[in-house]
Amino acid sequence: MDIEYREFETKCETYGYINENVEKIIAETDDVCAVLANISALLKMELRDTNWAGFYLMKGGVLILGPFQGKPAVVRIEPGSGVCGTAVAENRAQIVEDVHKCTNHIACDAASSSEIVVPIYAAGELFGVIDIDSPSTGMFDGEDLTGLTETARLVGSFIERTGR
Repeated sequence: MDIEYREFETKCETYGYINENVEKIIAETDDVCAVLANISALLKMELRDTNWAGFYLMKGGVLILGPFQGKPAVVRIEPGSGVCGTAVAENRAQIVEDVHKCTNHIACDAASSSEIVVPIYAAGELFGVIDIDSPSTGMFDGEDLTGLTETARLVGSFIERTGR
């Protein structure tokens, strides 16, 4: 698969390009690890000013580190712990403008200043979350939420189709 870095003027255009390529990645294989690895690489490559992009997957009632791009990360996150665990406990996406003001933030990279986490559902069940960090405060907004919600929907549909 040949996906080249492209720079866009708006986040909407960026996410359009990302999700167009997510569809191509999903069409290429039924291997969940390969798909999630390529999507995390795509997110890290295309989203400006990010230092970590990847997935945590629900296994045995906890989030377990999945494919990602960035510094080594915490392997296991309990529901309610950190931003990812809060997304699971509250059953909704999380946008944290300044992680240094978040009392239960789990720092995988000390350079991170803001974070967005979007749940992924497959067949009505929580499959995992998309987690993206930025070294800039206030990096993520509603446009990111809209774009990543579509990414999560595409991943959830892929999981349903492959039966994983």
